[in-house]
Amino acid sequence: MENGVRADARRNRERLLAEAERVFTEDGPGASTEEVARRAGVGIGTVFRHFPTKESLLEAVYLARLERVVGEADKLTRAEDPGPAFFAFLDCLVLESCAKRAFHDVLAASGVDVAAAAAPAKADLRQAGETLLARAQAAGAVRPDIGGDELMALMVGLARTAEYTGDDPALRARTLGVLIDGLRPR
Repeated sequence: MENGVRADARRNRERLLAEAERVFTEDGPGASTEEVARRAGVGIGTVFRHFPTKESLLEAVYLARLERVVGEADKLTRAEDPGPAFFAFLDCLVLESCAKRAFHDVLAASGVDVAAAAAPAKADLRQAGETLLARAQAAGAVRPDIGGDELMALMVGLARTAEYTGDDPALRARTLGVLIDGLRPR
């Protein structure tokens, strides 16, 4: 029975995280935990058994999103064509950045040390990004004078670009196009 209870608890946690992400993405990080519980089909007590505070739920969603980006970057490191894989990685970062920033700001305002919580995932993301960069450079798709530090600076810039362009996908695409053009060999 214990394994069944653990499996049920794990499924509840996964369902809560998935629904919390949907609720917070649709309604913003200020959405209620009661709405998360309702959409997940569980009682509010179940939410708080898994996540003692709303901030812990927001942090779990934030980290899950970051881990998903790391997973996507990992997949891209095994792509057959390294140039498009690298640029797909940048596109993925841009698409994720707006939502991630909203979670980050709410968590930071509530006293969560977001940098410390996200440090392992960000280290994995940097490693995957550097692998993608090196592969793209070896294939001649990215100029050779870009290193890991420049890539990290560009990733921060991409995040800010995503925030600025907001809900204007055409502006976001044009801006990303300018960046991509600057990364190509001369």
